[in-house]
This record gives sequence, C-alpha cells and structure tokens, in this order.
Amino acid sequence: MVDKQDNQVSVRHQCELLDVLRQRLYYKPKPISHETLSVMDFIDRRFTEHPTLGVDVMVEHVYRDMRLVVNHKRVRRLMRTMGLMAIYPKPRTSIPAAVYHKYPCLLGALTIDRPDVIWCSDITYIRLKGGFMYLVAIMDYYSRYVLSWSVSNSLDSLFCLDALDEAMRSSTPQVFHSDQGRQYTSSKFIDALNAAKVKISMSGKGRAFDNILVERLWRTVKYEEIYLHQYADGHELIASLERYFEYYNNRRPHRSLDYRTPAEVYLGERTTAASGSAAAANSDELLGGPFSSAAGPSHTRLYANEPDGVNATIAIEAMEPIVTTATLNERNFGIENG
Repeated sequence: MVDKQDNQVSVRHQCELLDVLRQRLYYKPKPISHETLSVMDFIDRRFTEHPTLGVDVMVEHVYRDMRLVVNHKRVRRLMRTMGLMAIYPKPRTSIPAAVYHKYPCLLGALTIDRPDVIWCSDITYIRLKGGFMYLVAIMDYYSRYVLSWSVSNSLDSLFCLDALDEAMRSSTPQVFHSDQGRQYTSSKFIDALNAAKVKISMSGKGRAFDNILVERLWRTVKYEEIYLHQYADGHELIASLERYFEYYNNRRPHRSLDYRTPAEVYLGERTTAASGSAAAANSDELLGGPFSSAAGPSHTRLYANEPDGVNATIAIEAMEPIVTTATLNERNFGIENG
C-alpha cells in the first residue's frame, strides 16, 4: 500500500495517512536459529514421551541431555508456541469470565457402538528444517479413522474450518468433541457445527485424557513418521502426511480394533448400518408407515493444494476416503510467525 517510488507523497506522509509505523516497512523477519529449532525438537520429543513434564523439569532435561543452559522463560515461551501444557490437576479457586460459550463433555453420556457417533479433533506442532507448522486432524472416535486433516503455519481457525468442511462432505456425526482452544470456540466454528445440527462436546480445562484418542494419534504419527524425517518445507510435509495417513487408515492394523484397519471398521460398519436402515425403510414402506434412510456416499475425493497454488481433485476408491486441506503461506515457510 505504501509506494516508495511516489515523488508526490513522501514515505513518512504515506505512513501517517495509513497509520502505519514507518519502521515496519524495513523489517525483515529472521529465520529461527538452529539452536532454537533443536531445543523445540527436544521438548517435543520429551513431552510426547512424558506429557506431565512442566517448565522447570523441562529446563533440567534440556541441560542434562543437551548440555545447554536455557532460561525457564524461554522454555515456557517455546512450549506455548508449540501448544504444549503439562497434564496435572489444577485447583479451581475461581470461576473464569464467560468470554465464550462453554459446552460440557458428552463422552460419558453416549454409547459409542458405531461410526459417526462422535468425532474428535485436536491440533499438534510439527517441526520443519527451518521452522514449524501445525497439524489438525478430525477422527472418528469409534473406528480411529482419520476423516480429514489440514496443516497451517499459524494457529488461526481457518485451517480447522477447512478440515471440518472436508470431513462433513462425506458424513455428519452426532457429537463433535474437542478441547477449549480458541480455534474450536470461535464463532465461525461453532456456527458451522450448529448449522449441521451437530452437538458440541468439549474437554474440561486440564483434562487431556478426555481427548486421549487424538493424543494417542499424535504419538503414533510422530514416532512412525515425523521423527523419522526432516522436512524442508510445508509442501514436503504435506506429501509425507498424505502417504502416512493413507497407510494409517487403510493398511495399518490396530490391536484395539481386533487387528482390523480403521477403514475396515469405519466403512464396513457404516455400510452395515446403512443396509440395516434401508431394510427397515423398505419394511416401513410396505407397511405404509413413515421411513427414512441415511446411506453414506459411494465415492469420495481427495483435495490437495498443489505447490503452484492450483487446487487438484483426485478421485479415489471407497477404501481411501481420506481428505486433506492445506493453509499455507509459501513466503513464510521456515519463518517464525508471531
């Protein structure tokens, strides 16, 4: 908006008219130092193994294992940047102000015996070679099936809305469960769920185990994929995650699912439920009574943003209905965002 080549209006006057500080024109963001990235990577690994570690103990771990003296303020800032908070019981000495709508945790009030009863979601930090990004995933609670995922270089709510929109193109849950992060409590996200007539469930503050299945998903993704690679940029990260989530959904047996894959449970039991609904509908129709049926979609599509910004749509078989979106700012790959 500021034209430095304008001979009629000076740069100073243009900044005054736009109410912009002049020094912002000359600011160039600096890449994150290698030392900071190493510390963040170490904190992420330690926290994944022991999610009860707080700031003071993490400072000691950094010194013992990396032989690096870091201030507790720096560790606290890095953990907040990565969205990490130690799990421990917190006293409730006061009631916080109602700055947003709060919803109860509905996990214990429902019988989760089939897919699409509850979907759950969470956000995690992913390291890159020269920076970091954030990953959000939406998963079916019953089958552990990852319905959609998205990455972003900032913690705004847009990439969470993109993931929700992609997931709800194929089906709709009865309940959507998440934590109380600002991405999930934003008015746009709440309005999207209310418009689809989906009940909202949220974990209590400090109760990470309410959303334990997604936390377990992050542990699996990081140990089986993230920690084994060094991603150069966001596009390389997206390509790697596409391959892994296809493997996770369709080819990785789960012991908790009797060694079936999430796709076999999710798609198989949805088909069975749909067939049962159709049979009941035909019976009601023959008896002259009212009926309804809600069979799932027969085809799904994969949406992925190509590096050149062109949105490519690739049709895939019903056994591979994973969808993904990416909210990327190419100029900021490897640059720390405020």
